Amino acid sequence: MFDEAERGVRPRSVHEIGQDLSALSVSDLDERIEALRREIARLEDDRRRKQASQEAARAAFKF
Repeated sequence: MFDEAERGVRPRSVHEIGQDLSALSVSDLDERIEALRREIARLEDDRRRKQASQEAARAAFKF
């Protein structure tokens, strides 16, 4: 009926930098590590696209 976000419950997979990890199982930690790796890859891809765009703009305006 309602998902966790609609009920104000944070999803299990949300990770906050510096949070207490003592209550997490090895499986939970593995899931978070994988999610963070995917997020890092997404950030790196976006950074590469933006950097390429900046370099193209610099080249276009170089006299």
